[in-house]
Amino acid sequence: MAYVVATAGHVDHGKSTLVRALTGIEPDRWAEERRRGLTIDLGYAWTTLPRGAHVAFVDVPGHQRFVGNMLAGLGPAPVVLFVVAADEGWRAQSDEHRDAVAALGIDRGVVALTRADRATPEQLAATRTQVAEGLAGTGLADAPVVAVSAVTRAGLPSLVAALEDVLTATPAPAAGRLRLWVDRSFSVAGAGTVVTGTLATGAIAVGDEVELLGRYGARAATVRRIESEGGHRDLAEPVRRVALNLRGPSADEVGRGDAVVAPGTWQTSALVDVRRTRGPEGPLPEQLRLHVGTAAVPVRGRPLGDAHLRLRLEHPLPLAIGDRLVLRDPGSGLVVGALVLDADPPELRRRGDAARRAEVLASRGPDGDLAAEVARRGAVPVARLRLLGLLATDAAEPPAGVLAEQGWWVDATSCAGWADRLARAVADNHEHDPLAVGLSRGAVRAAAGVPADELVDLVVRTAGLVAEGGYVRAADRPAGLGPAEAAVATLEERLAEHPFAAPEADDLTRLGLGPRELAAAERQGRLLRVAPGVVLLPTGPVAAMRVLSGLDQPFTASAARQALGTTRRVLIPLLEHLDGRGWTRRVDGGAAREVVR
Repeated sequence: MAYVVATAGHVDHGKSTLVRALTGIEPDRWAEERRRGLTIDLGYAWTTLPRGAHVAFVDVPGHQRFVGNMLAGLGPAPVVLFVVAADEGWRAQSDEHRDAVAALGIDRGVVALTRADRATPEQLAATRTQVAEGLAGTGLADAPVVAVSAVTRAGLPSLVAALEDVLTATPAPAAGRLRLWVDRSFSVAGAGTVVTGTLATGAIAVGDEVELLGRYGARAATVRRIESEGGHRDLAEPVRRVALNLRGPSADEVGRGDAVVAPGTWQTSALVDVRRTRGPEGPLPEQLRLHVGTAAVPVRGRPLGDAHLRLRLEHPLPLAIGDRLVLRDPGSGLVVGALVLDADPPELRRRGDAARRAEVLASRGPDGDLAAEVARRGAVPVARLRLLGLLATDAAEPPAGVLAEQGWWVDATSCAGWADRLARAVADNHEHDPLAVGLSRGAVRAAAGVPADELVDLVVRTAGLVAEGGYVRAADRPAGLGPAEAAVATLEERLAEHPFAAPEADDLTRLGLGPRELAAAERQGRLLRVAPGVVLLPTGPVAAMRVLSGLDQPFTASAARQALGTTRRVLIPLLEHLDGRGWTRRVDGGAAREVVR
């Protein structure tokens, strides 16, 4: 198994020295860091523990000036190695790092009391007490505490054993969408852009098409090569440190805080509703800095009651329900933990909307309320629910009160409302236009407020209506032309026997077939008007072509009239109709025509 462990603790308490002793690798990458003996940016080292666990360490700076870098290292890591110097005890940045760890929800780790060789027994005992008090009420309250000296190596075996026990008890990461928060980007001669990060969810393989999401929007890239712990890999799975050689963006187009994702699997959000989970009570500054993964983004906060906030981000990030955030005021050092409850919240437009939204959020669980989210939208594509982090798979079963229809989940109450409106609209249509079959499918959405074509059939079924031939009608209404049905049927019989004996105007009048009745019959595909007052069956043009194709070409109007057994009143509009379809054409601009082969 592979694991990633981040360090935490006060400046100069020996985090980098301890990582070096555990791995044999110098985590400080910059010459300036080694010259000053001060970690400024994130460092990386790895080793294989005696029981076979592959562990990558992310070494974070402890100085207050580099808290942003520290949070970028802690953000994606599931396990922490919390360092407190035995000879100095708990200090200011111990508090700050403790608050960050707690805010991020990291609840697995080991506490190392470093520089134990310099501490007296009394100092060591006092530090243990301070650690117990400092970590009380956090996820690390019961973490093993091991005294160790990176210089003499005393206690290292015990520390390694404690770390192995914690890692073994750490649950395997749940299968999820790929999201790799980038903590470094650089260019390698002959290879191009390389980004590194902690792969906490999802898997990535050589050749994969990916997207980079962040400050500069979405950029496409292809994975050319993957390295992890100094070796090449064709496939990387969580949790491990990886370096990705990407084809596409240049190194200066990618930076810390960007996220590598599979195309089309994440929605970016610039507006989120969150719950405060850690930190002092009371009002917060309006301007804060949001830390998630390796990203740090200025945000503007709007209170929604005492425990909830709406955050407007300076630029969108790929966020989902359940993401843990750190909100920080760089000026005061205030650190507040927060949990994303909605990555696509509704606008607050009316007076009282904020208070009503606070009530909704107060009843919301950490994984969201799926039925409530569907109800708020009325209907939502399943794929969008996945983008929002509300569903893990498209095959999930809808909760009570939610209907599944053609890739959508529909709130049953909303569907009933649409169905009621549609039933009234169809009844009104039947009353005001007895000749109409019903509402066209295109009119159904507007009449009932149905949000998508895919949901029309569901609403029709819910309303107890019938969809047939592109129209929606009442179930007790016959599929016909109402009072004109008998006359149209009579005309159909006559034309079936004599296809080109179009009725005269007096015949149509005696049958009661005026312009409205004929138009209604034509809409249903029952009749065809080739000209005003010239009515044939819709099959008439095809039947005419079969006859005309057998004539000597080109043919005259007289020859066509005799072959079809009709009158000039019918023939001329019929031939013009055939010309319009491109089935026949005039020859040399004369009166003769020929069939277009």
